[in-house]
Amino acid sequence: MTFDGLFTHAMIHELNQTLQNGRVTKISQPYPNEVILTIRANRTNYPVLLSANPRYARFQITQIPYTNPAVPTNFTMMLRKYLEGAKLLEIKQLDNDRVVYFEFLTRNELGDKLPLLLSAEIMGRYSNVILINQSTNKIIDTIKHVGMDQNRYRTLLPGATYRQPPTQDKENPFEQESNTFEELIQKYPNREVLADSLLKQYQGISRDNALALADKLHTSNNHVQAFNDFLAMTEDPIPTMNGNNFSIFTDNPNGKKFTTLSEMLDVFYHTKANRDRVQQQGGQLLHVIRKNLQRNKKKLKKLSNELKATENADEYRIKGEVLTTYLYQIKRGMTKITLPNFYDNNKEITISLSNQLSPSQNAQKYFKKYQKLKNAVTFVNEQMELTKKEVAYLEEIQTQIELATPADLDDIKTELQQEGYIKKKQQKSKRSSRVKINKPESFIASDGTEILVGKNNLQNEKLTLHTAKKTDIWLHAKNIPGSHVIIKSNNPSDETLFEAAMLAAYFSKFRSSANVPIDYVQVKNIHKPNGSKPGFVIYEGQKTLTVTPTEDFVLELRQNKK
Repeated sequence: MTFDGLFTHAMIHELNQTLQNGRVTKISQPYPNEVILTIRANRTNYPVLLSANPRYARFQITQIPYTNPAVPTNFTMMLRKYLEGAKLLEIKQLDNDRVVYFEFLTRNELGDKLPLLLSAEIMGRYSNVILINQSTNKIIDTIKHVGMDQNRYRTLLPGATYRQPPTQDKENPFEQESNTFEELIQKYPNREVLADSLLKQYQGISRDNALALADKLHTSNNHVQAFNDFLAMTEDPIPTMNGNNFSIFTDNPNGKKFTTLSEMLDVFYHTKANRDRVQQQGGQLLHVIRKNLQRNKKKLKKLSNELKATENADEYRIKGEVLTTYLYQIKRGMTKITLPNFYDNNKEITISLSNQLSPSQNAQKYFKKYQKLKNAVTFVNEQMELTKKEVAYLEEIQTQIELATPADLDDIKTELQQEGYIKKKQQKSKRSSRVKINKPESFIASDGTEILVGKNNLQNEKLTLHTAKKTDIWLHAKNIPGSHVIIKSNNPSDETLFEAAMLAAYFSKFRSSANVPIDYVQVKNIHKPNGSKPGFVIYEGQKTLTVTPTEDFVLELRQNKK
């Protein structure tokens, strides 16, 4: 299901019941296209997310933690100026469209009442969040500015007159006149065709919901009642998620049920939205990693070719010794000579000569080439080993960025600065402040045992080497980049060990693979070699178990935390 007009209607009903007459206490903009208003209602603070993300636009109460930028945006400052302390009167919907109006009442500098509208428009890449002065119908500010050159119908800039999005020539299903549907069903007995007809006739109905409505109409004797009952479910929904889909109309027995729509959206969008946010905010880090990976892989290929060239070193030694043995047969000025090779049953070997060198110098030239290649083997092998370690390290960082939450990116950036991949910004203050590392993610096992998961090298190192007890159990995906996982117990149950292994597999490079091997051992058997990269450890005495990670399993463990 998509976030269509019917789902919008249901979400508005849910939020009105929870937030109506609440007051705005805090405003944040943790991501470029997303705003969070903390509204206090019924003695509880509710973080309300308004997202204009092109792919994941929505509005909901969210419990997913976020980190504010160091400097608030201009839009954030504008919202704080007008909305902090404002009272939320009601949330309304434009017909059955995905346009939502949060009606606020506040007072201006003179103490006069000032009605404001905060519009959340969920329209794909045209999604926006707009603050409007309801008295003058003027736009105060928008999260995305849209000028005349971008949209002639609607100019979305501060000071412009607000115009509603263009309407579709369709009926609002909540305001439709009496319809028996008999003629419609007789005309379209096929559910697919009937769903297409409903899509063309009614506003704000996605194809999934049109199919669900078509099924209800086909299986009911009272079509009007079936239609009204279907719409009534937006005020008494069944939030259900099944794989990559969610619904409020289909009571799927195999789906996961939720108490509220917001709770369901948090679970549904947690991974998807985080990945999108990380791609936006971690773009520079990924560019640095890919650039260095490409350079090191080229270097590795070049070193491999050089090492292959050294395989011919013995040929130079043999030619040098043959020339030395038959030195008396060589005359100055010769460019080549054919001599018996006593290393190969005296088979003849043709050797190139320089006519500028004496016979003895020609022989020495071959010995020097042999010695140079022989010395190169040691150097090339050392360089190849270092380069392979560098590639493994960079691939591990790349995996950590792909698995990171936006909050984890600061730790990864700090590490890349420490390792010299990114230049540090010079601080104005000469005081050297200690780097603050984010806490690892915490999970609660089925038996109540805490499991900690490091999301990057700095977190991994702090967790394993400084935070964990020597008797705790440490887990890691075998021989692949991944997170350090700590079970806060010296004798965990088999179930807890399995759950921790699932986390170790999920937060690894092979999160989408089956039968991922996981090593586990007590922390006292973990050691960090001197001079090694952050997060790199060696261990002994480990045992191994194999698991197949799933996102649903990890989501369930996250729910245990709540």
